[in-house]
Formats: sequence, C-alpha cells, structure tokens
Amino acid sequence: MHNLIAKEIEEYCEEHSSKTSSLLQKIARQSFLRTNQGHMISGPLQGSFIAQLVAMMKAKKVLEIGTFTGYTTIAIAEVLGEGAEITTIEINPEHHHIAESFIKEFQGKGKINLILGDAKQVLEEVDENWDMVLIDAAKMDNAYYYNFLLPKMKSGSVFLLDNVLWKGKILKEEMDRRTAEIDRFNKELAQDDRVEVSLLPIRDGITIVRKK
Repeated sequence: MHNLIAKEIEEYCEEHSSKTSSLLQKIARQSFLRTNQGHMISGPLQGSFIAQLVAMMKAKKVLEIGTFTGYTTIAIAEVLGEGAEITTIEINPEHHHIAESFIKEFQGKGKINLILGDAKQVLEEVDENWDMVLIDAAKMDNAYYYNFLLPKMKSGSVFLLDNVLWKGKILKEEMDRRTAEIDRFNKELAQDDRVEVSLLPIRDGITIVRKK
C-alpha cells in the first residue's frame, strides 16, 4: 500500500534491519508477478514490525483477517513457538490459492490455518480467545470486526489495524466515503476507554490497540 515516508529512508531502515527469509523474499517478488496488487503486501519493515510484536507477546493464537498472498502470514508464523498458530481468512479465491502455494513451502514451528471465505461468516462459527488480531481487509468493515471480537478477547490482547492513514487522505477536508469511515473509526478508537491506542506512521499507518 501507499508509503508516506521517503523511499530513501525506507531503504536505509531495511538495510539496517535483519534480513527477511528467502520465502518472504519469494512471496514479495511473486506477489507483483502473479497479481496486479503487489503493493498490498506488508513488506520487510512492516512485516518484521508485526512479527516482532507477536514474538514479544509470545502469542499462541493469532488471527489475520485478509491474507492476500500470505506475506504477513508467513512473517508471523516464522516467529511462532511450539503449539502456537495463526488462522488467516481470505475471501478472494485467487489470492487464497497463491497464499496456499506459499504456505505449503513453510517449514517453521508455527501452524497456519488458511481459510477461504467471508470473515464475517467464518468468525460467527469460530469460538476462540485470540492473543492478537490483525485486520487488513475491507476498510469499511474494520469497526465491525473490532466490535465483534473485542468483547471475546482477554486483557492484554492486541489488535493491529493496517492502512489507517489511507495515503494521507485522512487529512483532507473533503473525504470520500471510505476515507471518512477510516477517519471516523480512528477517532472512535482514540476515545475507547476499554483499550490503549497508538497510531503509528509506519508505511500507510498502523494502529496498535491493547485491551486493558
């Protein structure tokens, strides 16, 4: 997705960070070759940032809504310990197929449950206490997923929401419907006394929400 920081700064940060695995590098390349939306992968910096959070939390149950080609899925799975797992839901059959091919190559400890379907319907049938939830699907549905899942999660669990700056459009006086909804929900989260919120200008913006 759109990057709000200078390309040179991002390249410097990548150069001075741990290198990604060969599988993640392959997914990054193939995402551009096999789809016309390769920019949607989280990429080395954001992917490693999310993986670091998962590792520091020692998360056992991770939910990802919006798999795309599986870059973030694999980045998270690489840091999961024995007995930990990530469940990832993708509604697009083509993207699901691509992600599935990469997941078959994964050789780490973490278990990956890839589900094809509408996350709203899938989650109605899944009763799970998630340690972390990553929401990177249709932005108009962010509030639905958050309000549906938060009551089911224990204190200390974390939400991550991607693309919360939406190419900087949230600063414009006149907003389209999608941008206006992202801005509205950003404001709603900041006022939610059930959680602690940090909105960070990483790539296209990512919000960390920790349940009190």
